[in-house]
Amino acid sequence: MNGLFIFTRNHREEATEDDSRKAVGSAAFLLIFAGKTYEYRANRRRRPRLYLASAKEEKTDAEPTERIIMRISRRLAVAASAAVFALMAGAAMAEGEKIVIGTEGAYPPFNNLEADGTLTGFDIDIAKALCEEMKAECTFVTQDWEGIIPALIAKKFDAIVASMSITEERKQQVDFTKKYYNTPPAIAVPKDSPITEATAAALEGKVLGAQASTTHSNYAEAHMKGAELKLYPTADEYKLDVANGRVDAVIDDVVVLSEWLKTEDGACCKLLGTLPVDPVINGEGAGIAVRKGDDALREKLNTAIDAIRANGKYKEINEKYFPFDVYGS
Repeated sequence: MNGLFIFTRNHREEATEDDSRKAVGSAAFLLIFAGKTYEYRANRRRRPRLYLASAKEEKTDAEPTERIIMRISRRLAVAASAAVFALMAGAAMAEGEKIVIGTEGAYPPFNNLEADGTLTGFDIDIAKALCEEMKAECTFVTQDWEGIIPALIAKKFDAIVASMSITEERKQQVDFTKKYYNTPPAIAVPKDSPITEATAAALEGKVLGAQASTTHSNYAEAHMKGAELKLYPTADEYKLDVANGRVDAVIDDVVVLSEWLKTEDGACCKLLGTLPVDPVINGEGAGIAVRKGDDALREKLNTAIDAIRANGKYKEINEKYFPFDVYGS
């Protein structure tokens, strides 16, 4: 109840021990303001004398009506102060907002779900640094790549940090932050492969493996029409097939392939070379996807990306994973 209501009533009040008066008749009214009730009484035998029942009366020569106004003004001042504190508390809560981040967890060295259930990788460390910069409490959810955008739209999480390239096609479904890294596509082949160049002509008639629903599979479809394209749900599956000779070559991000080739599982193969970037297909680099219209979160993330680039945190994470600047030009 936020309005102002006044009710009048008559009653008799017995004298107190420190009051020599006998019982007197008095008139009273209740003032209900801002959800609180205040009682005022007037002695009928003398000039009306009003006081606030719940507080010690201050001595003043002001007329009764003026004193009421003064008391209401003090109450309003207290209410205004409370409102300011509430706004400050709200701002503090905004700083500690909770954000759920979706990632694939099957794309090392960018994001990977380890055997013990922990998430590791460049994407994960960057996301944690951004959350720290925003003073946000972040949790991570893993999601199969092909369902990751639908899951974001369905509000399973608030943002995607999973090496997702910023493309015009994806912009029809989600909004993106600015890039947080940019690397070109590349081709890897078995070490004993007769293929010597990372070109469409060299791959003609060959079986080329790629992860489905990625810019790399789109690139192969557009620029390597002479190759037989075989699609896989995850990068791990095409890696297994090229190692076992079931495909002749694979296409993916140069960093993903280079890091895989350093491992025991990647000892089978070699990097053939990088491919020319197609701006339409490969986009502007990897960005963070948010739901359409979530401008507040997108701008907070953009500000945080700029901050970690400026304060050295990005460089620290970059050097943990790569011997070169993964941000790109």
